Amino acid sequence: MTAARGGHTLATARMTLTAIDPVQAAALGAGGPGGFEWITGGPVEGTRTGARFLAKSAAEGRYRPGWGMYVLVRDADGLALGAMGFHGPPADGRVEIGYDLVPAARGHGCATEALLALSAWALADPDVTTVVARTEPGNTASRAVLTRAGFVRTRGPEPSDEHGEVLTYELGAART
Repeated sequence: MTAARGGHTLATARMTLTAIDPVQAAALGAGGPGGFEWITGGPVEGTRTGARFLAKSAAEGRYRPGWGMYVLVRDADGLALGAMGFHGPPADGRVEIGYDLVPAARGHGCATEALLALSAWALADPDVTTVVARTEPGNTASRAVLTRAGFVRTRGPEPSDEHGEVLTYELGAART
């Protein structure tokens, strides 16, 4: 059974993206399931790191509902597959997004499907003109997800404090 205390959800063809709240994020970051039942192997460390970041942002008063982490829940069985979310609320028209999936969920188009939905939601906000994503040059799977979702590489490789080198991809709003 999936917890929905975060309130905000987005539906795709096969999944529901459920926003988690700071309490769920703290539990997930501390090693718990965060109120979700995960497929085998999950949640992965990237999800836990993102959850800790969300909990810290909330404790510092920087959290804005909707602009945090979403758990990707497969509709067919209610199991969580991974997480996707924003590194914070929009600033200067831009918002950064990150994601990861449990290894058993990779290679089935779930990341692309979720990225399309969450990016469209962000770009529907009049304060957002660009969604930014960064990935390591050797992460060909992530680069393929970004390309399939319509992101275009804009910079890279460039240095990163955390990951050595990163490539930057962007998706812009089609305003009329």
